[in-house]
Amino acid sequence: MTWWNFYFRLYPDSINKERVVEFLEHLLCHIPGKLLIVWDRLTAHRSALVRDCIAAQGNRIHLEWLPSYAPELNPVEYLWGHWKHHELPNFCPRDAWQLSAEARRALRRIRRRPSLIVAFWKQADLFI
Repeated sequence: MTWWNFYFRLYPDSINKERVVEFLEHLLCHIPGKLLIVWDRLTAHRSALVRDCIAAQGNRIHLEWLPSYAPELNPVEYLWGHWKHHELPNFCPRDAWQLSAEARRALRRIRRRPSLIVAFWKQADLFI
């Protein structure tokens, strides 16, 4: 999530270290220059595979860690909360494909509202 945009991929099951590396590589193709990544302490984020991937980028990626359990400091939590409670609350899909398609459409709608994304950052209160 940047100040006014976000990047996403939806997966049918849990996020693991391989998926984190895959997403990082995808992200690096779309965002030029240096990245500051603020991460929660998900086990996959702290894995040796992810550390090696980041080390291979030289000084392009800098990591900062959120406290152990602090969802209120994570702007992505506000994004997912908005997505679930305001974009998809009454949607009843026939199957996983339909859920995936509607979820992607909803995320794209949110993406077109940069002021909403800025509000997620402000709500997280990470910066004064």
